Amino acid sequence: MTKRMPTYFISHGGGPWPWMPDWRAMFANLEASFVQMVKDLPERPKAILMVSGHWEADSFTVMSSPKPPMVYDYSGFPPETFKIVYPAPGAPELAQRAADLIAAAGLPVRVDARQGFDHGTFVPAFVMYPDASMPVFQISLRHGYSPEEHLALGRALAPLRDEGVLIVGSGLSYHNLRLFGPGAKVPSEAFDAWLAVTMADAPAARTKALLNWEQAPYARTCHAQEDHFMPIFAALGAAEGEAAQMVYHDTGLFGGVTASSYRFG
Repeated sequence: MTKRMPTYFISHGGGPWPWMPDWRAMFANLEASFVQMVKDLPERPKAILMVSGHWEADSFTVMSSPKPPMVYDYSGFPPETFKIVYPAPGAPELAQRAADLIAAAGLPVRVDARQGFDHGTFVPAFVMYPDASMPVFQISLRHGYSPEEHLALGRALAPLRDEGVLIVGSGLSYHNLRLFGPGAKVPSEAFDAWLAVTMADAPAARTKALLNWEQAPYARTCHAQEDHFMPIFAALGAAEGEAAQMVYHDTGLFGGVTASSYRFG
């Protein structure tokens, strides 16, 4: 019998950091958390489903390629980071299953056989399974960043947890590219503290607070555009009644950023 998988909301770090020695050292705690994720799973997944903050579309869109290409959705990094290849297979059958579940929930959905792995997916996947043996596929965010819609997405995907699929919302608990260094310290710490208290709350209260996340301290400073926070709702919706546990926490990243990751279930 397949064991139920947990879900995760992860802070995936900055750019292609595992391929840059100085950045890899800075993200040593994050790397360790990804390695520990694999160790903590109840069994080897059939596939990983990533909802990345780096892909959005007019409707929820499911990657269906059996051999997804690469998407180098960053700039200003060393030339070799634009030649990275993470050759994990896709999961076309599971992708169609996911699309069917989303459609059954009344949400707009389509499949895309051309979309490739963005760095919100291939970075954590590489650290978790460096041999690229684990099938991986993605589902996009939807334009407009409706928390309710992304929560509904997670609820629709919940059955996949009992079918061997690890659902990972891949974003960042702090994402303001214009505010790094010391200026990020106070807002990221305050938002992170609010998130920790919220995640420890009872399920109904937790959902309500997260849906109203803009009321959190420094919410719009930490997420002027909420693309990197929206993946939390997919992870939450797929495990809404289950406890959350902080599995990663860092301070002082880029001179001031506090960031965290969470497991549900």
